[in-house]
Parts: sequence; structure tokens; C-alpha cells
Amino acid sequence: MRKRGFMTTDTVGLFYMLSGAGAVVKFVLLLLLFFSITSWAIMFIKFRYIRKAFKDSAEFTDVFWQCRNLADAFSKAKALRSSPVARIFITAYMELARSDGKDKKKSQIQKSERSYFQMVGSVKRTLKRSIGIEIRRLVQLVPFLATAGNTAPFIGLFGTVWGIMNTFQGIGLSGSASLAVVAPGISEALIATAAGLAVAIPSVIAYNYFTDRIRVLDSELQSFSSDLLNIMERDIQNKMEA
Repeated sequence: MRKRGFMTTDTVGLFYMLSGAGAVVKFVLLLLLFFSITSWAIMFIKFRYIRKAFKDSAEFTDVFWQCRNLADAFSKAKALRSSPVARIFITAYMELARSDGKDKKKSQIQKSERSYFQMVGSVKRTLKRSIGIEIRRLVQLVPFLATAGNTAPFIGLFGTVWGIMNTFQGIGLSGSASLAVVAPGISEALIATAAGLAVAIPSVIAYNYFTDRIRVLDSELQSFSSDLLNIMERDIQNKMEA
């Protein structure tokens, strides 16, 4: 392949086609460039965030089951703030401590009749709310990848159709349908479709990957929440009987 300086003849031809494209096709390509840059930025950010969440959650889960009491686990959780599992534990533990503080002000009769169910219900609601917050945090920005994957091919196709329309209009005005007249215009138009596919394919792959990872984390959060609630119920019951 012949070269001109640091650029190949294919690269020169590509820049020539882009410079010769119509205003609509150029706008389509700029729009796809925006989708591409944004999508790759989201992929990079979410990959690091979700990978860190998995790593810290696995570490906290191992530490949690080795701790002898909830207070010890709480001190460990504060060092793993990137873990969604650790964060829901911190929230639930603080709610339990707050409810227990209120409970100490009540009489022994009130404790036996109401406090147990109130404290368990309060912790259960806190866990449910915390899981919802964590899932929203994990899902944040990911839907944009689905939007890019679904719309980019159609945006590129629109640019292609518009470019081909202009090409045929030029053929009609020139009165010539030779390959030398038709090929440049069609080549310029097809760049938009190629750009749309280049944006859509990685976006769809990344969206499916992140959705699967978030589904796994959601399952882990639900499982840990059930186990933690059972432990806290026993802890509350022991305090009531003491």
C-alpha cells in the first residue's frame, strides 16, 4: 500500500470523502461521534465501578461471616465503602442502633408487646430501601448504552439514505450514470451506516455485560439482606429477653 508521509492513501481517501459529504451527512456523523465518545466514557466508568463493587462486596462478605458480632462487622464495613453489600449493612446497622436507643426508653411491658415487631419492621424497610438505592446507583448511565445501541444504526441509515438521495439527484442533473459519477457519492453515504454500526455494536455488548453483572449483584444483595435480617431478628429477640 502506498503511503504519503504518515498517512496511507486509504486514510487520505476517507478524509476526502468526509470533507465532500453534505451538511446533513456531516451532522449525522457528528451526532454519532457524540454517541461514541459518551458510550465509551460510560463503559470505562461503569466497568471500573462495577468491578470495584464486586471485589469489595466479596471481601466484605468473607469478613462479615468471620466476625463474632455486628459491631465488629460494622467497623470492617466502614473500610469498604465501595461495596454495595457493605453499604446496606451500614444502613441497616445504624437503623437497628437508632431503634434500640429509642427502645431503651420504654418500659419492660412495652418492650415485650410492641418493640420487637417495630424494630424488625424498621430494619426490614431500611434494607429494602437501601437495596433500591444501590441498584439505582449501579444502573445509572447504563440505559444510555441501550439507547445508543438501538438508535445509532438508524441514525447512520438516515445519513446513508440522505446521501444516496443527493447522489441520485446529482446524477439526474448531470445526465450521466457512469460508475465514476455514482461511486463517490454512494461511498460517502455508506460511511454514515458504518459509523452507526461502529457505535451500536460495542454499546450493545457493554449494555448486556453490565446488565448481567448488575443482576448478579442484585441477587447477592437480596441474599445478604435475608441473612442479615435473620441475624438481626435473633439479636433483637435476645435483647428483649435479657
